[in-house]
Amino acid sequence: MALTRRDWLGAGFAACSLGAGFAPARAGTASPRWVVVLLRGAVDGLSVCAPYGDPHYAADRPSIALPAPGQDQGLIDLDGRFGLHPALAPLAPLWAQGELGFVHACGAPTSSRSHFEAQDELEAGTPGVKTTATGWMARLMGDAGRVRAVYTAPARPKLLTGGAGAVAALPGPRPASQPAAGNPRAQTLREGLDLLYAQDPRYAQAWAEARQGREQVNAALEAGMGGMNAMAAEMQAADRGAPGAGTFPATARRLAQVMRADASVQFAVAELGGWDTHARQGAAQGALAGRLGALAEGLAVLARELGPLWRDTVVTVVSEFGRTVRENGTGGTDHGHGNALWLLGGAVQGGRVGGEWPGLEPSARFEGRDLAITTDYRAVMAGVAARHLGLADARLTALFPGYRGPVQTAWVRG
Repeated sequence: MALTRRDWLGAGFAACSLGAGFAPARAGTASPRWVVVLLRGAVDGLSVCAPYGDPHYAADRPSIALPAPGQDQGLIDLDGRFGLHPALAPLAPLWAQGELGFVHACGAPTSSRSHFEAQDELEAGTPGVKTTATGWMARLMGDAGRVRAVYTAPARPKLLTGGAGAVAALPGPRPASQPAAGNPRAQTLREGLDLLYAQDPRYAQAWAEARQGREQVNAALEAGMGGMNAMAAEMQAADRGAPGAGTFPATARRLAQVMRADASVQFAVAELGGWDTHARQGAAQGALAGRLGALAEGLAVLARELGPLWRDTVVTVVSEFGRTVRENGTGGTDHGHGNALWLLGGAVQGGRVGGEWPGLEPSARFEGRDLAITTDYRAVMAGVAARHLGLADARLTALFPGYRGPVQTAWVRG
């Protein structure tokens, strides 16, 4: 399934005369590829990669903590401290091959618990700055000339907004949005206004404040709906039109077909909604388990269908923030802070849970309730850009403006 000239012209780009793109990171290999999977709504990283060795994990989650490895419906042991959610069993072979890893207690170092604000800043690559109009992957593509990217959701994500690369929707049937999850046309208009107002800092700040004000009004209106209705509205809005995880296996197959057919497609962004589990989250069974199972199946399909290209692929799975350590009164979790960042691919040096684990003791928690962040997600993303794509140190500054922290290159094979 190749993207046609019509696909690229419809996206506003010529279908020929593209630059060479990013060169292979290793001699005798194909061009590097990078797929980012955005889990909108804030997935519970403490269930994805569960710290069963920490006594506070089970104590603070009486109904949703997963049983220890070896028990019925228990976790899949990773390293004696952490376990993989049993619904993610399709990914266990990748772990065994060293092609799956996690950076725990990872995230964007801000205190925001707003889905919309945190998602925008995550995709812009500038946590704490509300006026950045371009996405970090779009800026990254600009460093290689005219490389190509595809996205899977109904509207282009901010991650791919701006920059010089050619961007198009993945061909084929468009996955259905989550119910009442937002208007793709409105999102496209918002992205255009982001770019327009970004030309002048005064207008950019005013536009950001106006958007924040609207979110506050919407939140107040939702609060007036009362109880579960307000919660349901928030959970749907957090998806921003992204389809549910059940669509991902078919989408992953089409994505692999496109990447195999068109060597210039070196980047892709997949979006999945439904991760805002405020109620009835479940443990080994339930809402979260069902979505994780579909996600795992899709990632396994991508690995299989890419064939030889998997060797030169990195997949990063990220979410805007984590969820609370303690379960709430409705059998779910609320907006948190630190999370687990996933890395998969034949180019990944995995088989480990990385990051400095801060522990779940109440005194170690962020604001007394959340997993603390000890690794800035930009350290990992910059490391992939540097080692997998060969991005020079000088360009990393432009990729993540204002970031002066470490660059973690050890997650990519040399």
